[in-house]
Amino acid sequence: MATTEHPPPSRIRTWMLQGLSDMGKPGGHTGPHAEPELPHKGQRWWRVMCLTGVDYFSTLGYQPGIAALAAGLLSPIATIVLVVVTLAGALPVYRRVAEESPHGEGSIAMLERLLSFWKGKLFVLTLLGFAATDFLITITLSAADASTHLIENPHLESTLHGKQMLITLIFVALLGAVFLKGFLEAIGVAVALVATYLALNTVVVIVGMWHVLTEAHVVTDWTSALTAEHGNIFVMIGVSLLVFPKLALGLSGFETGVAVMPHVQGDPGDTEDQPKGRIRDTKKLLTAAALIMSVFLIATSFITTVLIPEKEFENGGQANGRALAYLAHEYLGNAFGTVYDVSTIAILWFAGASAMAGLLNLMPRYLPRYGMAPHWARAVRPMVIVFTLIAFLVTWIFDADVNAQGGAYATGVLVLMSSAAIAVTIAARKAGQRGWTIGFAVVSAVLLYVTVANVIERPDGVKIGACFIAGIILVSLLSRLARAFELRVTSVTLDDMAQRFVRDMASRKIRFIANEPDRRDKAEYRDKIEQIRADNDMPEPEDFVFLEVTLTDPSEFEADLTVRGEVLHNRYRVLSMESSSIPNALAALLLHVRDSTNRTPHVYFEWTEGNPFHNFLRFFLFGQGEVAPVTREVLREAEPDRARRPRVHTG
Repeated sequence: MATTEHPPPSRIRTWMLQGLSDMGKPGGHTGPHAEPELPHKGQRWWRVMCLTGVDYFSTLGYQPGIAALAAGLLSPIATIVLVVVTLAGALPVYRRVAEESPHGEGSIAMLERLLSFWKGKLFVLTLLGFAATDFLITITLSAADASTHLIENPHLESTLHGKQMLITLIFVALLGAVFLKGFLEAIGVAVALVATYLALNTVVVIVGMWHVLTEAHVVTDWTSALTAEHGNIFVMIGVSLLVFPKLALGLSGFETGVAVMPHVQGDPGDTEDQPKGRIRDTKKLLTAAALIMSVFLIATSFITTVLIPEKEFENGGQANGRALAYLAHEYLGNAFGTVYDVSTIAILWFAGASAMAGLLNLMPRYLPRYGMAPHWARAVRPMVIVFTLIAFLVTWIFDADVNAQGGAYATGVLVLMSSAAIAVTIAARKAGQRGWTIGFAVVSAVLLYVTVANVIERPDGVKIGACFIAGIILVSLLSRLARAFELRVTSVTLDDMAQRFVRDMASRKIRFIANEPDRRDKAEYRDKIEQIRADNDMPEPEDFVFLEVTLTDPSEFEADLTVRGEVLHNRYRVLSMESSSIPNALAALLLHVRDSTNRTPHVYFEWTEGNPFHNFLRFFLFGQGEVAPVTREVLREAEPDRARRPRVHTG
C-alpha cells in the first residue's frame, strides 16, 4: 500500500511528532497499542507498588486536612469507615479487575467488551471523560498542594505569600517540560520517594502519638466534645456515613495500581494469555498498598484531629491542606519540618508525573483505535501540550485551591471505582459465582451511593467531568469525520487460494467486481457479470473475480484484513473478507494487489440507489452506503499519484 513521497517535514514537526518519545525506551512504555516485549520482564511487585504509591500515598499530604474539614471531630471515625470500605470493598473489586484484565486495561476494557457498536464507544468515551477528570485533577490538585507546602514553610512564608497560583502553574509547567524533554518512568526514583516519604510520616505519627499519650487531656477533651456534639456511637457512625463521600479522596490509587500491571515481573513461565505470576503479584501490590495506606489514614486522622486546633484547618489556617506538615514543624522543629516539606513537595509533584503518564497511556489505547483522534494524538509531545494547557485552565478555574478541587477529584475516582465494581459484578455473575456476585453488587451499591452523594454535595466534579466528556466526544466525532476517507486497514493477508487468484490475474488485465453477498447462488453471480458487462459495454471474454465484504462492527476503525479465496459453483472465483468498512476493505485490497503484482487493478461497481447524503451517513455510522465513490475517495487519499491509482468503474 505504497503512496507517493511527500516533502520531508520540518525539524520542529519531526520533533513534535516523534511518536513515542522516551515512553518507548526499555523499561518505560512501549506505545499506545503495544505491551511489554516479554510479559515476565519487569520489576518486583513491591517496587511497582511505589510507582502506584507516588499517587496513592501522596494523598497523605492533604487527606487528613480535608477529612478534618469535612467531618470535624468525627474525622477519625469517618476515616475508619473509609478504611472498611477500602479493605472490604475497593480492594476485592480491584483484585478481581487485575484477574480479569491483566494487561493494564482496567475496568474500562472489561465494560467495553460487554457493549458493541456505537453504544459501546460512547460509553467508553464517557468513562474516559471521568478518567481524564481523575488524572488531570490529580496533576492540578497535587501541584496546588505542593505549592501550599512550599508557601507555608516558615522560612519562605513571607517571601512567597499570595503567590500560590503562580507557583502552582510553574509546577504544572515544569511537569509538562519534563515530558516534552522526554520522560522515562523511573521506578527507582519512585521507590526512593515513597520510602523517604513514608519514613518521615512514620516519624511524625510516632511523635504525634507520643504527645497524645503524654498529654492525656487532648483525648479526654476530644471524646467529651464528640459525645456532647453527637451523643452515642451509633449517631457518630450514622453521621460518618453521611460525610463519607467527602473523604473519598482516600480511595484513590486503585485504578493506577491496575494500570501499572504490565510493569510487574511475575513468573518466568508467564505468557500474555496466562500471566498468572503477574496477576498474583499485582494482588500483593494492591493489598500491601491498601493496608499501608489504611494504617496511615487512621493514625494521621487521629493525631491531626486531637492535636491541631480546629481553626487551623480552615482557609488561611496553617494546617489547611498540610495538616501533617503542621505537626512536623510544631513538634519536630523547622529543620525537620522543612525536610518533610521537601519530601512532600517531591512526591506530590511526582504524583502529577504518574497521572500524566496515565493520561498518555490511556487516551491512545482507545481513541486512535476508534478513529477518534487525529494522527498527532499518537505522539507524546503534542498531547503533553494539550494536557498541560488544560491543567492550566483547571488550576485557574479552581484558583489553585486544594479543597475546591477535592470534589472534582473524588467524582473522577468514584465513577471509575463504581464502573469497576459493576464490571466485576457482571464478570462474577457470568462465571456463576453467586456469593461473589452478591458481594460485588453490595459494593457497587455502596460506591454508587457515595458517587451520587458526592455529586449532589459537590457538583463541581460532575460539571468538570461533563466538560471533559463533551470535549472528548466532540473532538472524537470531528476527528472520525475528518478521517472518514482514510485508509484504515493496517495490514492485508491473503490465504493460498486468494494468492493463486491474484497470481493468475497478474498475467492479464486485473478486473474485480464488487458484489454484496446475498443468496450466493449461481444466478446471483451470473446476473452480476451480465449487468457489469452491459453497464460498461464490455466484450464477452473478459474474466472477473468477485470481491465480497461482510460487515463487522462499523464503530471500529483500524484493523487487519484477511482475504479468503474460494470457487463457487465450480466456476465463479470469489475473494471474501470481513471489515468494519466496505469501501476501506476494497481500497486496501486493490492497493495490495497493485503493489504485489505491479499492475493496475480495475474494480467495477453499480451505483447505489438513494439520497447521497443519507448514503454518506450510512457509511460514516454503519460502514456501508455509497460504496463506489467512497472507495474511489479512499484510494485518492491513499495514493495521490493518479497514474498509480487503481481504477474504479461505476455503471
